[in-house]
Amino acid sequence: MTQQAARPASRRKPTASRADAPDTVMASASVPASTTATRPAKTASRKRAAVAKPDATPAASAPARRASDKDLPLREDIRFLGRLLGECVREQEGDAAFEVVETIRQTAVRFRRENDRAAGAELDRLLKRLSRDQTNSVVRAFSYFSHLANIAEDQHHNRRRRVHALAGSPPQPGSLAHALQAIDAAGVTGKTLRKFFDEALIVPVLTAHPTEVQRKSILDAEREIARLLSERDLPMTARERDHNTALLRARVTTLWQTRMLRNTRLMVVDEIENALSYYRTCFLRGIPQLMSELEEDIAAVFPATRKNKAAPAASTQLAPFFQMGSWIGGDRDGNPNVTADTLEQAASKQSALILEWYLDEVHVLGAELSMSSLMVEASPELLALAEASPDHSEHRADEPYRRALIGIYARLAATCLAVTGHAAPRHPVADAAPYADAQSFGADVQVVIDSLRAHHGGALARTRIDALAKAIAVFGFHLASIDMRQVSDVHEAVITELFAAAGVEANYAALTEARKLELLLAELRQPRLLTLPWHTYSEQTRSELAILNMARELRARYGARVARNYIISHTETLSDLVEVMLLQKEAGMLRGTLGSKTDPARPELMVIPLFETIEDLRNAAGIMQSLLELPGFASVIAHHGGEQEVMLGYSDSNKDGGFLTSNWELYKAELALVQVFEARRVKLRLFHGRGGTVGRGGGPTYQAILSQPPGTVNGQIRLTEQGEIINSKFANAEIGRRNLETVIAATLEASLLPTQNAPKDLVTFEAVMQQLSDRAFISYRALVYETPGFKDYFFATTPITEIADLNLGSRPASRKLMDKKQRRIEDLRAIPWGFSWGQCRLLLPGWYGFGSAVKALLDEAPDEKAHKAAVATLRRMVKTWPFFSTLLSNMDMVLAKTDLAVASRYAQLCEDPALRKSVFARISAEWHLTCDMLALITGRHERLADNPLLARSIKNRFAYLDPLNHLQVELLKRYRSGKDGDDIRVRRGIHLTINGVAAGLRNSG
Repeated sequence: MTQQAARPASRRKPTASRADAPDTVMASASVPASTTATRPAKTASRKRAAVAKPDATPAASAPARRASDKDLPLREDIRFLGRLLGECVREQEGDAAFEVVETIRQTAVRFRRENDRAAGAELDRLLKRLSRDQTNSVVRAFSYFSHLANIAEDQHHNRRRRVHALAGSPPQPGSLAHALQAIDAAGVTGKTLRKFFDEALIVPVLTAHPTEVQRKSILDAEREIARLLSERDLPMTARERDHNTALLRARVTTLWQTRMLRNTRLMVVDEIENALSYYRTCFLRGIPQLMSELEEDIAAVFPATRKNKAAPAASTQLAPFFQMGSWIGGDRDGNPNVTADTLEQAASKQSALILEWYLDEVHVLGAELSMSSLMVEASPELLALAEASPDHSEHRADEPYRRALIGIYARLAATCLAVTGHAAPRHPVADAAPYADAQSFGADVQVVIDSLRAHHGGALARTRIDALAKAIAVFGFHLASIDMRQVSDVHEAVITELFAAAGVEANYAALTEARKLELLLAELRQPRLLTLPWHTYSEQTRSELAILNMARELRARYGARVARNYIISHTETLSDLVEVMLLQKEAGMLRGTLGSKTDPARPELMVIPLFETIEDLRNAAGIMQSLLELPGFASVIAHHGGEQEVMLGYSDSNKDGGFLTSNWELYKAELALVQVFEARRVKLRLFHGRGGTVGRGGGPTYQAILSQPPGTVNGQIRLTEQGEIINSKFANAEIGRRNLETVIAATLEASLLPTQNAPKDLVTFEAVMQQLSDRAFISYRALVYETPGFKDYFFATTPITEIADLNLGSRPASRKLMDKKQRRIEDLRAIPWGFSWGQCRLLLPGWYGFGSAVKALLDEAPDEKAHKAAVATLRRMVKTWPFFSTLLSNMDMVLAKTDLAVASRYAQLCEDPALRKSVFARISAEWHLTCDMLALITGRHERLADNPLLARSIKNRFAYLDPLNHLQVELLKRYRSGKDGDDIRVRRGIHLTINGVAAGLRNSG
């Protein structure tokens, strides 16, 4: 290619007018141009339509088009946004750059859809001839198309749900209405349901991870594009539609002119701000709205749950069972940037956000609730609240609700200033005393609600102020509970230093487990502290104690819910848990002494083990049994409301033992834990450390919860929402509300419809699953940990080292420095491990070993009859056992996203031909075998045959992911050769492709 498409060309004016521009970048991704009339087609020229014809699908027939008409708006949206992007490329970069992008697009479509080898070779030539500047323009174009296609898909999901609702269709699985109908049909009473919600706790926990690739500036622009696109479903005048199009064009231009990559690595405070943006767009209004809808649905299906039988259906009031959690600012595992200061920043910013939101809501309510005492009475409590208000204006003398709300605002403003140091956005009419806690604030708001309901204002009580009351119950003054997390080795080192300085034990770390417990328990049984006021401790010890001291201060400032949990990564022994109890004592967070009858131990933070590796999962039940049997620990359980939480790690267990074994060991660990807790009558809450990829426990949340073993949910569940998955789930308010709804619906069904998880052949199924797991474990470990050179193959054929270099998050990508001589798979964090396999389109952690396991099982059948029986059992498993069917469904999705042809290009990056050939051949053979065995079990030979919508989505993306992957390989070659290693444009190009592929896959982290 010539250099005309390089960056300087962008200053030239395009030679073709906008009206005559060909159908633009990736605009025909989902649409045969000859069959679809798009929204902007009224202004499209014949020339534009003609250019799009090469992408037409010849096999498309009129009946087929009619059958898929429900997806017509999606195809129109994708074409429309693609056209805007193409116009932007032409305008910003010039004609030559546009033509390069368009040629690559058409060639990639032909290569992918028609399996045209000549097109593939042409694509290679095109990409290799790109200059550095051209390369970055092409990468950005394809990346932004993926972003825009994601927005269009989200909008279409919202559109289809609305169509179903308007048509009066039966409630869809995953909806609250569907769950309540199923529960009602199963004979569950309203009393049982109310008890369930009184005791339930459902908590999504937002986390920051090294694969979070999106900049906040990009996310903000894309949220606006989503909002504008949704407007186009409403009736519009021609002028309104033109104005909407102009705004969308402006936002697309904003995207193009905004730097996609960060110049510096994210700081923890940036991650805090990123997470808070989802509260503004989704959670603050979405969660109260969801709870209101749930109350209405419950009252309609179970009228007996109404507290006031004469009241309307919406009067069923639920406890705040749904809350939010966060690791951002408190997760120190492998991240030295998280300190006591970042914990304080997280709590302060969270509190400032929710208090300012409350202030805005109260201000608006003051304008809305203009009722006069001359028109309607008010309750004595409301009148007392009005009299206590600092507002004495004669103009509002007969408006008690306004006066009361002005008083509430004044107290809330004082609270905001006291706890965050921030003044209210609007000055109160006078100074007032701050609220002692969120409960006091909520009580005043409830006085207003009760007065409205008692004096013909029920319609008013069910609107904004009811949502405010629900928000107060959910978010308090803290917004979200911040978990603290640290690896067990650090705790051991701190305890070792404390013991040595106090003269208790010179080398605690070298002791046996029994001796460690003896020393720890002895300290917990006496009030004396270990820490010495004048001793100079190491930086690590000072830091660990400082964050606990900060947690104590924050609980006093914002309420106990701001920090309730302490998670111990790599829990391997009982002493790992007891050490953190002792550290709490040293920080003033454990009152009393262990075993005392008069003053029993009462730790403020629940100590939560995180079991991660296969071995740790197998030991989990034994460790927890020992903990529950500790003398005096019953008082600790009682202090925490009779509950104990256990966290299960999906990522490390997968990296350790592979997809199949990880899922099976998690399943068994959960059942074993239930038995231990039930025997001691302690309520178990499981915390699922699920990631975005299937290899890290990802996949549809609804099916994941329903596939949990019987008795493991019981209304208690916490689960992580990680990396860029947070954006895909919650950037769109309606999509976010739907995702939250599915979590509640699934928890309801898994808790109150337990029989669905227990097929009659369960014992047989579990025995077969154990056999499959054993064989899959051998196959996976043989490849990853026992194949000579596999480590070198992985580092060569994936962008793992470049990912570590990308400014993705505040936490390093590896637990150890990436020294080539010391590289070990064991030392890699599981998150970039999975992310890297996604980039090279193998997604190996989500399927490897399954095919070999099934084949080995069937090969062991002694005769044809036994072979057929084994196949029949596997088929019954997938039809009647939610655990197995969900496992295979998730694997099917991963296999559909895998592309061996693209992966083979990455294999060429391995310079050792023998190693390259042997490893890739094994991976390829296992992929084909896995597909064959999956087809044998399910009877479906096409990927995602039972999920055509997802299949369509993935297929549409491939033609635009392919160029990004091919470009990434080419750029990696240039970068690693050393010739262009110092060229910032090459490094930027690699990072842009990483960003683009992650956006296209949507669940790469």
